[in-house]
Order: sequence, then structure tokens, then C-alpha cells
Amino acid sequence: MDKFTNSAWFMRIVAFALAALLFISINFEMESDKKSLGLSTAPEISTETIENVPVEVYYDRENLVVSGVPETVDVTLKGAKSLLINAKNQRDFKVYVDLSDPAISMGDRTVTFKISELNEKLVATIDPEYAEVNVQERVTKEFSVEAEYNSSLLEEGYTAGQPTVSPKTVKITGAKDAIEQISYVKANLEISKGLNETVNSKATVKALDRDLNKLDVTIEPSSVAVSLKVSIPSKTVSIAPKQTGKAKDGIRITSISVDPKEVTLFGSETSLEKIDEINLPVNISKIDGDTELELDLNKPDSVQKMSLGKAQVKIRTEKVDVDEENAEPVVEEEEPETEQKQEEQVVEEKPEPEEEDEAAAIESKTFNDIQIVSVGIRDDQDAELESDVTSITLLGEADDLKKITKDDINLTVDVSNLDEGTHDVDLAVTVPEGVEWELDSKTVSVTITQKDEET
Repeated sequence: MDKFTNSAWFMRIVAFALAALLFISINFEMESDKKSLGLSTAPEISTETIENVPVEVYYDRENLVVSGVPETVDVTLKGAKSLLINAKNQRDFKVYVDLSDPAISMGDRTVTFKISELNEKLVATIDPEYAEVNVQERVTKEFSVEAEYNSSLLEEGYTAGQPTVSPKTVKITGAKDAIEQISYVKANLEISKGLNETVNSKATVKALDRDLNKLDVTIEPSSVAVSLKVSIPSKTVSIAPKQTGKAKDGIRITSISVDPKEVTLFGSETSLEKIDEINLPVNISKIDGDTELELDLNKPDSVQKMSLGKAQVKIRTEKVDVDEENAEPVVEEEEPETEQKQEEQVVEEKPEPEEEDEAAAIESKTFNDIQIVSVGIRDDQDAELESDVTSITLLGEADDLKKITKDDINLTVDVSNLDEGTHDVDLAVTVPEGVEWELDSKTVSVTITQKDEET
């Protein structure tokens, strides 16, 4: 026994056993300490899907255009739960497509999504894994812009001119194939109700192919100013007083005059062609003597509107003997009147025309199509009048009115202090001294626009 215990092998076995016990004891204590601290040697593995992760595309943006890359992808991460939670909350990783190689060729290609700045202990899967993209040469070209609007929204009788655009051209940038497909560059004027006045508005520019499909390009500027002049045809006709009813006994109507003598009608050209005058019924059954009335003008159904709604009517009368008025003429055979009796009769009748001339001392005279001139326009602006002619009625003595011509009448409108847009501006009237004037409208609509900058 002593011999065995003293042998070298015995000592080796005992030393190995002690070492093994010591190793087990130390590991047991370490595991106990880890458990007491909440640590685990085998971390919990799980997965987490992060949706709508933005995709970055690296390429030569000055010379190339890349299409077909989705804006976002879904990324599934696998790894320790604590790392997953941090990655999901922070989103400090990037998904990208690398097309930055200078030697890259044009056309269609399949590219793989890549991920960067992700914790190396996490494993990522990207859905979709690939993308079919198109690489094209970047091209910039200038195009003319055509404005359009829904003409069916024009109210009855109104007409519209050709819409104007400012600026008239835009620069469009995109893939060479897309630029070559451009057939129309449109600025659509949005109108939501009946159109009966001039419109000045902004409109978004769109590039369309031959089938009117919108193309994926960049337009500079993206919107333009559009002006659409809307007007209604007009025609100036005379006002014709028409006597109605029967005069009272002892009253004879010698004249009926109307002021103004003309009215401007607005409506469709077809409707206006059929109208030459506006009848104004004047009932004389209640007239006792010289009278002035203000009567309503009846608007024809086919007319949209009139420049006047009322007119002044002057009625001149004379009193007569009732028996004389109702007496039937009697034919008698008489001796021919002598020259002396005829002269006496003429002398007796002379005062009557003098009385008529005295009543007609103040008369009126209407001038049509008088030019309206805009003054004070700035060098960087254009001024457009809704109507550059009008009618004016002058009131005065007959002799004075006979001497006046159109050249003696000046109508101007001051636009020096007007900003861009449409304004109603007072007319300035210059006529010879001694006469008064009347206008159908004392204002005129003026549209101010900025002139196009020279390039």
C-alpha cells in the first residue's frame, strides 16, 4: 500500500482529480454569479421586421437619371433581442443601391439592395432583394407651354380669347427616353364655376406623351401665370319710343323724345344680329301737359344684359278745343283767298315754330365708337382694356353741338398706379366748353400684366 501511494502515478492521478474539482467549483460559482446578476451565457435570439425603410440610390446625378428603384423596402433582422429593439427604435442603418461606378452602362439592369451601418451581430434580410432599374442619360430641354381650360364652362353669350402664359417656355429635365416622348406641355387653368369674367391665375405645368399620359420629369418653373380674357359681344341700337293709349280730350301730343337715344346690348352674336332697336312703350292716356318720365327698358329674352335699365322720355303737348279736335272736316266752296289773307294767315302761324324752337334750345347729340386711351403705363407692364371704345352723349345748344366732332372729345384712363390684375378705373372726359356729357358707364375694366423678360 505504501508502495502504491508513494508511486509517481498515484500522485499524478490525485493531482488531476484535485484540478478537476477546482475547475468545476470555479465554473459553478461563476454561473451562480451570472444568474444572480441576470446574465445568461446563451442570449435569447429572435427576429424583427422593420417596414418602409427608405432606399438611397448612389449615382451620378448631374449626368444620369435612374428609375425603377422603389422608395422603400422591408428589412427583417435576426439576433439578440436587445440589439433588435435598439435597431428598430434607432433605425441607424441604411439600405442603398450603388450605381456610382463611372463605367456603368445605360439601359435596364438588375441591382441588389445592400445594407450598411448595421450592428455586425445582426443578420438582415431585405424584401425585395432585387430591383429592375433603368439608367438613362440626363437631358434638359426647353419647351413652349400651352394653356388650356374647359370652354364648356363659359356662360351663355360670353366668348373667350386665346389664353396667354407667362413665362411662355419652361425647362424640362429627365431621362433621354422620357424627354423624347414629350408631345404636349400643358398648363391647365382650373375653373370650378360658370365663366363670365376675365381670369388671371396660376396653373401647374404637366408634360404629356402622345396618349396624354403624364411623364416622370422635372419642370422648372413648375407653374406659370395664365390670363384668359372673357368678354361678351355687344351692339349699340337706338331706343324707339312707341306711343300707346289715347290722349285725353283737349290734349294733343306734338312730340316724344328719349334720352339717351341709344343703348348697348350684350349677348351672343346670333342674338344681336336680329335686333335693330329697342321699343319703349309710352302710355299717353294720363298725360295732362308737357311731361318728363323715367321708364324701364324691356330687355329682350335673347339678350344677356343691357348698358341701361331706364331712359328719360320727354313728352311735348298742346291744348286744343274739344269741338275742334272731334269735328269732322267740312268741305265748303269758297272764294279763293287773296294774297293779303294768305299773308295774314302766315303771320298768325309764325309764333308756333318760334315756341317749338325755344323748347328745343337744349338738345343732345350722341357719338359712337369714341376711342379710350390708357395713359401712364409703366415700361414693364401691359394694359388691356375690356372695351377700348364707348358712346358719349353731349347736351347743349343746337348751334354748339353742330360744331362738335369726334376729334373734340377725349376719353382717357389713368393706369399709372395699378398693380398686376384686373381693375375698374374711372374714365376722364374732355369735351368743349359749354356742353355737358353723359356716359353709359363712367368706368372701364383694365387688366394689367407684366411684360415677358427678354432672354
